[in-house]
Amino acid sequence: MRITVFGTGYVGTVTGTCFADLGNELVCVDVDGERVARLNAGDPVIYETGLRDLLQRNLEAGRLRFTTDAASAVRHGELIFVCVGTPPRSSGEADLSQVVEVARTVGRHMQEYKIIVNKSTVPVGTYDVVRRAVREAQTVELPFDVVSNPEFLREGQAIQDFQNPERIVIGTDSERAREALARLYRPIARTNRPIFFTTIPSAELIKYASNAMLATRISFMNELSHLCEAVGANILEVARGMGLDSRIGPRFLHAGCGYGGSCFPKDVKALAQVMEQHGLTSNLLRAVDYINERQKRAVVQKLKRVLPQLDGRTIAVWGLSFKPRTDDMREAPSLRVIEDLLREYARVRAYDPEARQNARQLFGDAIEVVDDAYEAVAGADALVLLTEWDEFRQPDLLRVRDRMAGRVIVDGRNVLSRAEVEALGFTYIGFGT
Repeated sequence: MRITVFGTGYVGTVTGTCFADLGNELVCVDVDGERVARLNAGDPVIYETGLRDLLQRNLEAGRLRFTTDAASAVRHGELIFVCVGTPPRSSGEADLSQVVEVARTVGRHMQEYKIIVNKSTVPVGTYDVVRRAVREAQTVELPFDVVSNPEFLREGQAIQDFQNPERIVIGTDSERAREALARLYRPIARTNRPIFFTTIPSAELIKYASNAMLATRISFMNELSHLCEAVGANILEVARGMGLDSRIGPRFLHAGCGYGGSCFPKDVKALAQVMEQHGLTSNLLRAVDYINERQKRAVVQKLKRVLPQLDGRTIAVWGLSFKPRTDDMREAPSLRVIEDLLREYARVRAYDPEARQNARQLFGDAIEVVDDAYEAVAGADALVLLTEWDEFRQPDLLRVRDRMAGRVIVDGRNVLSRAEVEALGFTYIGFGT
């Protein structure tokens, strides 16, 4: 099938490349000419496991190309996927300006029936906004359909999630669009992955609700971790005991320094805003967001209980991305922690396997970003671990001890063994342990 993808960010690049790998003809559009040039040269711009090889293979096969020419791209696609950003406004409401601009672009340049597929995370009712924008931009009235097809791609596992999804959600009120999307996803559905057809409002809400539920589980455990510390319980044991209940399960029951990324923080706030716009209360969602922000602030608060004066001290930070296997630092706990450390006039030396360049661009000379984990701890008064990369799960603690000046480790992800750390003479600070 001929497919056009608007937006070459995380979702757009992965979606376009993976659809091309299924044999479709893909054109991906972006307004950033430099980004388009890099993608056409086989540079994925973002870090995602397996993406570079997949991108280069499909470029070489001629099934995939990137362009800034929106008009030709609209003419190319039978299906037009909207994969642009919907960043939060100061109120928490999703900013739909990029989605609306794509809709207007499609309306201006379409010359035949099109199916506009919204993959961007948007509030309920956006399909009406898109329909209206397309109609208003048309110079000649032509038929089109709008479909909601939310993405469920986890950064670091996005290609696997695309190729082996737990579910494919499609919201449509058009039989013609339904048949086209069923045909498009047939190669994936053959692996017994369910395609769930529903109404457009339900499809739009499923994405927000899913992310908000997962964020709620994390914040619940983070709230409980404070009680564990107060009464001498261990949040790891509590989580395991809870997770053995089949009604609960073990996933997303990990206490720590909070969640981040492009989805959870934004979607929790946006869903709360949508509820309030409809005259409903959002106490639970507001609490989820509050608890998460409190957890990020708790890192330096915990550190100051052991090192009350941070002025002039060197603090090593392991982990800058919001999660492992990505270089994405959007809403990462590291941003808040480093800001808090700098506010205390501490010197920060940081390391991350993939996010170093992003950190250098964000912080400039305010912190030192190094290329080796053990270089980061050299002469440090304390080590703060914020991202659970595999290489941080079993580090050479003897080497860490020998290189550090101090003996404090704050484990923001509860990945180290308290017993092993304390046996080497460190003060270990976890979350709820």
